Amino acid sequence: MPQDKEVPQPADVLRAAYGAFDAVVMTITDEQSWLPTGCAGWSVRDLVFHCLGDAQRGLVALHTPAERTQDRDAVTYWEDWRPDPVGAANGRRFTRVVASMFLRVDQLCELYSETAAAVVNAAASAAVDQPVATQGHVLNAGDLICTLAVEATIHHLDLVVSLPDAPGPSPEGLGQVRRTLDGLLGRPVPVPWDDAQYARAATGRAPLSDADRDRLGADADRFPLFA
Repeated sequence: MPQDKEVPQPADVLRAAYGAFDAVVMTITDEQSWLPTGCAGWSVRDLVFHCLGDAQRGLVALHTPAERTQDRDAVTYWEDWRPDPVGAANGRRFTRVVASMFLRVDQLCELYSETAAAVVNAAASAAVDQPVATQGHVLNAGDLICTLAVEATIHHLDLVVSLPDAPGPSPEGLGQVRRTLDGLLGRPVPVPWDDAQYARAATGRAPLSDADRDRLGADADRFPLFA
């Protein structure tokens, strides 16, 4: 699928991505909250808690001007994003324990919604060229905002795995995911995937077919581009 000619502003992309994710989150029932997601070992409520943490991180980062030189952008931020197995297992365990402590899932969902709204407001007023710090790196605020939208959009695909009636991610968020993945690949992907298929394949959520590998050529061995 070709990219849009006009790329929206980072804050607009985040507003759309978080708004779409929040629209699903606010419909989740207690029964649904225990259903599996596209993230191995995580239920719906676990994933919402993880995304709450990411929104909180974004809110902190947008209010943490950095003195160091920028060392990542919206694409290169993801280059070394490959958690080690031990760290990933510990993170899943922590998330499962804490998310399970909410007596009602609506408490968690409301907290996510309030936090997401605060991040969107902060993003709208941020100076996009301001260097900010997060995850041990420095990005400008505009690039940080794009990474937050990518995270929310990919996890939106994970969230709805067991919620077939729930709406999918926003077009703006999916467009940002495609731009990020093409940037990591170094060229527009030569496989005729739609945006959601591309996101799943490039993050290891869906296997490559033989036809996909033929089209990708040597780049097939680079998949997943990040996990």
